[in-house]
Amino acid sequence: MQVEAIQKSYRRWAPVYDLTFGRITQGGRRMAAAHVNAQGGSVLEVGIGTGLALDFYEAHVQVTGIDLSAEMLREAELKAKKRGLRNIAGLHQMDAREITFPDASFDHVAALHVMSVVPDPERVLDEMARVVRPGGSVMIGNHFAGHAEGWTLAERLAAPLANLLGWHADFAIDRVLGHPLLRLEERAQVRPFGLMTFLRFRRVEG
Repeated sequence: MQVEAIQKSYRRWAPVYDLTFGRITQGGRRMAAAHVNAQGGSVLEVGIGTGLALDFYEAHVQVTGIDLSAEMLREAELKAKKRGLRNIAGLHQMDAREITFPDASFDHVAALHVMSVVPDPERVLDEMARVVRPGGSVMIGNHFAGHAEGWTLAERLAAPLANLLGWHADFAIDRVLGHPLLRLEERAQVRPFGLMTFLRFRRVEG
């Protein structure tokens, strides 16, 4: 998807995202937050959207979020303010292909239901590996084509609607595997429905 199409799509979805896609994507967010809570430290959420994971991070975790969509970020800011969250280090409008933070800035980086949206997921993955410290975690939650039993027909039908839906239903898992700096440590299908897959990598020394 092109940047303009992404912004247009999420401008449309921002007001209702939590009640639609949000409900079927919370499993991966809970898994990512549980890992971060257990380890502690700082986390960068790439494509934080409306801030659906903010409630899951414990107070000792420092959370930074970036998103391309100003409308989505506005929802996240309102959510953080309404809940009185004090562990939000910052919410920034930013292109994930050019993350402006220095190398090794975070203990963890998460991209939850983002990789099938961005125009260049390989470049985004490079940036995620760059800004996480060696030994830190990179987590991806996403729907991957052919990895959700019983959903093959739905994937084929949804593929031409990428710009309308805001994500690619035919996104291949191989596009996020095999990065030289990221060692896969966990892979799981996410409840409910098994529609999403959760991947956790360890950043190795380069």
